Amino acid sequence: MSSRRLFTALLPAITIAVATVALAQIGQGRPEQGPRPRIWVGGDGYGRFSREAPKWITRENYDGRYNFCRGYYSSNRPEAGGQGWRTDYPGADNNFSVRLSELSFVKVRMKPDGQPDNVVVRLTDPLLYHCPFLYMEDVGTALFSDEEVASLRTYLLKGGFLEVDDFWGTQAWDQWVREIGRVLPPAQYPIFDIPPAHAVLHSLYDVREVEQVSNIRFWMQTGSVSERGYINDSPHANFRGIQDADGRLMVVMAHNTDIPDTWEREGESQEYFDRFSPNGYALGVNIMIYAMTH
Repeated sequence: MSSRRLFTALLPAITIAVATVALAQIGQGRPEQGPRPRIWVGGDGYGRFSREAPKWITRENYDGRYNFCRGYYSSNRPEAGGQGWRTDYPGADNNFSVRLSELSFVKVRMKPDGQPDNVVVRLTDPLLYHCPFLYMEDVGTALFSDEEVASLRTYLLKGGFLEVDDFWGTQAWDQWVREIGRVLPPAQYPIFDIPPAHAVLHSLYDVREVEQVSNIRFWMQTGSVSERGYINDSPHANFRGIQDADGRLMVVMAHNTDIPDTWEREGESQEYFDRFSPNGYALGVNIMIYAMTH
């Protein structure tokens, strides 16, 4: 099956007809039937929901509407501020899905309680192919099995899309490059810096800069957006990608920045929200819409 056709059946129901809603109107939303989705608040430096059990993907989760899919992997070491696959889970997943439903006409699947029906998926699960958009954090600690490597490669080459975020410094970058290089050999699929004019940054909103953002606790304690130190190991954010032979982005990597904290923590500090969340949501929505339409 060609990469252009794998997810064709999903697109009509998802209805990628985006609204021209300004980010200044965030939270107002559109009239909906049923319970109104709510924003989750972490409540501490690590997130009130950081130990919630994963909600594993099932066939019953899918009816053509959008589900946020978080990729599950094993870590071989800890990273400061990270919790492996579950970093910022499930608050970031929930809040992004709520705002996506408000800032676009994407039909997000909701549970009976009105909250988004987000899922966690193993990389070897055949149900991965119900996820045209896959999200992973703290990937600088990931160690893939051979089976995961093969499955993720097939998924990406058949039209899947992977976004990774919130991993910091040289050690994390080098480990991720090694692991994703097993999936997509760099001689054939080199990593490149995504230029500001790339369509992924302008799918709905014009994002002119991928900002460096630290997690809220670090920022409130230090006032710094660099979690490893400006002159040491995270001087600026890196926004990079991997594309296929036709120029379609398959992987987007936001390194040395914590975009998902701008989603998860929006209800904890008005100052943090005002400074970081509008751009964070704009970037996330742009990447998701690009992934679903290319």
